[in-house]
Amino acid sequence: MEKIATDRYFDYYQYNYATDDPRLGYYFLISDGEATLVYSESGVTEAFNDQYAYFHYFQYPFINPIDVHTVPSWVHEAIFYQIFVERFYNGDPGNDPGSVSPWGELPKPKSFFGGDLQGILEKLDYLKELGINGLYLTPIFESPSNHKYDTTDYRKVDPAFGDKDLLCKLIKQAHENGIRVILDGVFNHSGYFFAPFQDVLKNGGHSQYAGWFHFTEFPEHGGEPKYRCFGTSPNMPKLNTSNPQLKKYLFDTVAYWMEETGIDGWRLDVSDEIDHQFWRDFRQLVKGINPEAVIIGENWHNSYPWLMGDQFDGVMNYPVTKSCIQFFASGEISAEEFAEDLSGSLMWNSDQANFSMLNLLDSHDTMRFLTWCRGDKKKLMLAILFLFSYIGVPCTYYGTEIGMEGNGDPDSRRTFDWDENRWDKDLLAFYQQIISFRKSCKPLQYGNIKMWADDGVFYLERGYGDEKALTVLNNTGEGKNIVLPVGKAIDWVSAEKTELAESGFLHPFGGFSFYYSI
Repeated sequence: MEKIATDRYFDYYQYNYATDDPRLGYYFLISDGEATLVYSESGVTEAFNDQYAYFHYFQYPFINPIDVHTVPSWVHEAIFYQIFVERFYNGDPGNDPGSVSPWGELPKPKSFFGGDLQGILEKLDYLKELGINGLYLTPIFESPSNHKYDTTDYRKVDPAFGDKDLLCKLIKQAHENGIRVILDGVFNHSGYFFAPFQDVLKNGGHSQYAGWFHFTEFPEHGGEPKYRCFGTSPNMPKLNTSNPQLKKYLFDTVAYWMEETGIDGWRLDVSDEIDHQFWRDFRQLVKGINPEAVIIGENWHNSYPWLMGDQFDGVMNYPVTKSCIQFFASGEISAEEFAEDLSGSLMWNSDQANFSMLNLLDSHDTMRFLTWCRGDKKKLMLAILFLFSYIGVPCTYYGTEIGMEGNGDPDSRRTFDWDENRWDKDLLAFYQQIISFRKSCKPLQYGNIKMWADDGVFYLERGYGDEKALTVLNNTGEGKNIVLPVGKAIDWVSAEKTELAESGFLHPFGGFSFYYSI
């Protein structure tokens, strides 16, 4: 067996066993060269009676193909870009909501600036030039807020963003430019002004929609009933997704948007607070319409129960976000601890899930990464290099590539600055080069992964067939002389440079050395 990962508590070993027989029983012989122990389903023993092996061995009774987690074939090559629609670009001032703040003004919780779908459509050339091939849009359906996570009408594009025809046009032109589009599905809760919820407020327990929500009390003498909501937000009543009528309404809605627009998948808001059966049936629906559609949940923690192949393909990988903040931005953990944390999180899930994770440094729900770094661009660039070397789907939050900053919500949701004179052009060029590099390197798209650290320097190795790629990151703040290979089986490396600057990146593969001293 080969040791493939180490975290703070365990070493992880793996052996790939090829067989034509889909029924498999096995146990382990553990030897130090002198004594041998047996590890089976019955625990650790000194001997194993093969005559009664079927009582004791670990077993795969039968590996049915339908039970194997199958993910979209394109996720390996995907490079996503997240857009908070209201803040990207105002392409049609004619559909602006009533009160619009000047573009570029710092946002307040209820600010509107006029960003819309037409704005994204007009900036597709910019996105294509950047090099991304996937768009994740925050909610676009009718809602009174700027963020649209409190849906009023699930079957209508918000008029301040456009209409269904414009959405179809955007998706069609995005596809023509090689860019896939996923939408944000908000099925954990609705908005306060969602018509079925208003009907219950009017008719109480007699409403045909009472079972669509989690009402806990209807007052006998009038007054607003009590109900569960998302967090502590009364304007976001929680939906009862186990209710058959609501479930049909939501599933019919999902099918409608997929069939009408040709979207490439869904990002699912607050997905860990919805029942698992809803998601199992949701997957059957979505994959039945488009087997290549991707399903990404918004789970912030260990998501193994959702990633076994019957629900999501991947989730927004906030555990990796946390580790990147702690290592690159704040310096709370060492390179050794960084490698251990990442290795541990990889061991939670299958390869299929790890390849489908949406890896991000920041989002509309977090402080911007450059602000975490206190404006230190070198740290951001090292984190970007890591993100595009790591297994899974790298995702850039709009504006990170030009140096946008911002504290938590609402400051993390500033308008995109379209004055190129204020862009960090070096950072943008760096992003374009790294994206291009990722797209040309098969090991970074399809390869297996190993990580370790030595003398404060972080190493990440990807291998695919006969090709290998090695990322070396120095985040120590001091120059490092390194010798390759560093006690590892990477004698394929032919690096021209073995001296890393105080912030540096070394990425040789296939005889080509790609080096940055930041």
